[in-house]
Amino acid sequence: MSTSIVRRAALAVGVCALFVALAPVTSAQAPIVIKFSHVVTPDTPKGKAALRFKQLAEQASKGRIQVEVYPNSQLYKDKEELEALQLGAVQMLAPSLSKFGPLGAKQFEIFDLPYIFQTEEQFVQVTNGKIGHELMASLENKSIKGLAFWSGGFHVFSANKPLRKPDDLKGLKMRIPSSKVLEASLRTMGALPQVMPFSEVYQALQSGVVDGTENILSSYTSQKYYEVQKHIVLTNHTHTGYALIVNKKFWDGLAPDLQAVLNSAVKQSTEYEAQLVAQENKDALAELKASGKTQVQDLTPAEREVWRKTLWPVHKEMESRIGAAMLDQVYQATGATK
Repeated sequence: MSTSIVRRAALAVGVCALFVALAPVTSAQAPIVIKFSHVVTPDTPKGKAALRFKQLAEQASKGRIQVEVYPNSQLYKDKEELEALQLGAVQMLAPSLSKFGPLGAKQFEIFDLPYIFQTEEQFVQVTNGKIGHELMASLENKSIKGLAFWSGGFHVFSANKPLRKPDDLKGLKMRIPSSKVLEASLRTMGALPQVMPFSEVYQALQSGVVDGTENILSSYTSQKYYEVQKHIVLTNHTHTGYALIVNKKFWDGLAPDLQAVLNSAVKQSTEYEAQLVAQENKDALAELKASGKTQVQDLTPAEREVWRKTLWPVHKEMESRIGAAMLDQVYQATGATK
């Protein structure tokens, strides 16, 4: 773990201990504080769902729980936040599923595979079923309790040149989050993957440190990528999912009635987030097309099939990391064909 995270977590624990030691007897009635950290802006589907969770949890607990939401990497960047959760410096996160691979939960990398899902319904079917439950359970030995899967929608590519076919990415420096699968996907097309925190992407695109990126449509509007990217191609090559997670020790220490309150808030905010994703990605596409600053290129079924066939070998390349059995389970659930 990074030294800075350990020091900051130790300081937070020390300050809490000091307040406990000095607090009057009435402090036993103080609300339980949940620090909920995430890396996107408050006006994204994930950001809005985090605020809805806060509202629901605080109302239903009648003040026994207080949720502090820290958006836009205010507390921790991509690489730091999971360490912070494990150390107890924050209690809740909603990281993208690709973050769990570097943590040792490599089966989560299946969600980064190109064209593993063709529709949003397939993602929901897999995450709400046996596969999703097994994946969440696998996090418990890492001091993490999984509460729900959230969606972000499908990814598109962008650059300052047209990207109609996979060969058009050859030689381009493309920003990605930390993901062995995404690295393999970019290299398959001859691109140069550049791992970079989410909070640094706009500046890197603006300055030319990277040539392009890939992300969900609502990130292109909320993070203003379209201001510094001339072309977007609607490849829908992979799908973003998030895991709503909590520090396991913190969760296990909650009274059963408070766990029930939080589970209800999780269920309702998850339903709300799903509704937002569908609408906001649709709105984002319309905004991008109307902006006049970027050209949005759709693909014909034949053109999209070229992308799929080019990237599908990444599945075989990643089979040893993810597991053949897990791949087969998802193929059966989605009806995916090679």
